Amino acid sequence: MPQNPDLTPAGLQSRSTLRRRRMGVALANLGLYAALLVWLAAILGSDGWTLLRVGIFVAFAVATPWSVLGVCNSLLGFWLLHFRADALEQAAPFALPLEASPLKTRSAILMTLRNENPARAFARLRAIKASLDALPEGAAFDFFVLSDTTATAIAQAEEAEFSLWREGMSDAERLHYRRRSENIGFKAGNIADFCEHWGGDYEFMIPLDADSLMDGATILRLARIGEAFAKIGIVQTLVVGAPSHSAFARIFQFGMRAGMRAYTMGATFWAGDCGPFWGHNALVRIAPFVAHCELPELKSGKPILSHDQIEAALMRRGGFEVRVLPVECGSFEENPPTLLDFVARETRWCRGNMQYPHLLGTPGLLPMSRFQLIWAISMFIGAPAWTAILFLAALLPATENVAKIPAGSAKALYLLFLAFYLTPKLAGFFDAILQRGGLARYGGSLRFGAGVLAETFCSFIIGAATNLNITLLLATLPFGRKIEWGAQSRDVHGVSWRAATRAFWPHLLFGVVVVGVAAAFAPKLALWSLPLTAGYFLAIPFAVASASPKIGRWFFTRGLCGTPEEFCTPEILRAVSSATEEAPKTPDVLVACYDRS
Repeated sequence: MPQNPDLTPAGLQSRSTLRRRRMGVALANLGLYAALLVWLAAILGSDGWTLLRVGIFVAFAVATPWSVLGVCNSLLGFWLLHFRADALEQAAPFALPLEASPLKTRSAILMTLRNENPARAFARLRAIKASLDALPEGAAFDFFVLSDTTATAIAQAEEAEFSLWREGMSDAERLHYRRRSENIGFKAGNIADFCEHWGGDYEFMIPLDADSLMDGATILRLARIGEAFAKIGIVQTLVVGAPSHSAFARIFQFGMRAGMRAYTMGATFWAGDCGPFWGHNALVRIAPFVAHCELPELKSGKPILSHDQIEAALMRRGGFEVRVLPVECGSFEENPPTLLDFVARETRWCRGNMQYPHLLGTPGLLPMSRFQLIWAISMFIGAPAWTAILFLAALLPATENVAKIPAGSAKALYLLFLAFYLTPKLAGFFDAILQRGGLARYGGSLRFGAGVLAETFCSFIIGAATNLNITLLLATLPFGRKIEWGAQSRDVHGVSWRAATRAFWPHLLFGVVVVGVAAAFAPKLALWSLPLTAGYFLAIPFAVASASPKIGRWFFTRGLCGTPEEFCTPEILRAVSSATEEAPKTPDVLVACYDRS
């Protein structure tokens, strides 16, 4: 039966409906963006334009789109969640309940490792397998540990853990371990190697990172969706942070957890069949992945680092939908335990996403897929733009007469933009409050309120630290800075004052210069800037305090910045927590790997 040309490949939604949604969102964003630019132009040009004012305007124009779409997505998602009874049907019709028939396909669950703590990684795999085996369909899933580990001691520990896992297993043939001698193509090359050697035996694969965790019910739900809709190539789950004893991780994921539900629902509503792929905790249909998702070569000859978004674009070009499941389910990951680890992860992602401009001209990509790549780029190019705004705004009163600039209008625009920055989280906080039993899920209203205050304050510090790090990285990339893609630190650990100072002295210097110049020529401007500039002064002490195991235990014992799974812990998280408490901490050889990367 021929496909209706007005429907998406899986027949889930009308293309014309999605076009209207995208046009509506685009118009709303462009209208709001244009209004902000006109407003700023009226402020800066009130008594004529100078080179400095043009610089502020251009930087604002570059920095603003990310915040504008964040506002639109979160408010749209909030509206769907609380004012539409059919929110899931509208945003993700594939996610509606499906018939619980026996599975007809086989799937491979892949965990990619490179110099990770083997005991922690295998504890997760054991828990996933146990969760699946508790279901009648559990035997339809096999497990592959795909190692690119370079440290001999860690590789030996991986092999020992794998042998221990297989011991006494009646179905040991479902467990596989492979280590490559060369890290060709990084993670994408690792998965491509799996597809070449074993992909033909399976319909689907579910890639996992070393810190990933998914329960059996969620994995089974993904497999059922894949079987029900043959033209869905990727289903990406909404991944949430697992409970942590790290104060930093708790603070970060408290805000992220609240904000992601509404934001993702809104984004899914208009992205539809051209959704993003985050590279893990997702269902991937292997045959079209092999046929259509081979990564293009960069002119530089360097490998593509952030493979996931371009793979999503290529999958959609091949005629298969890429969908996001915009609901909280049993899909988890660990967040970085310290500010230093967090900014290192962000700069890793930045390096990868900054390769996307070279891929925008890839033939045949759908306009929506190109937009997803542009959006991944804009996620990071806003950082140097905001850094430039702060610096240029401090210089303005030092070099020009600003008496004729309408101060009231400037303050109003500034406050509005602070609100824009906070809107995705505020929408998430109100979403939690309005859910039935929502505050109880976060440990009660007092804990929730304290978490909101702590996270909101700390988010400005995290934002300042991240923005300057990305700015410094982007400033050096054109000069051939070597790209590393090393191991990540996942264990809770302290940060010394020396390490924090070494990492964030440029932030302190930047804060001193910006606030010092502003204070010398416009003291009121210095005071008004503190929400955005105080983070540069506080980055060093915050990095030390938020990494302190003692402070982390204090947060944990009081349930501060706890997420719902901490107060009602799913079985799979209990199993992993019990196993990892007995697991050895990161070996010294692995710490050395972190230090080098």
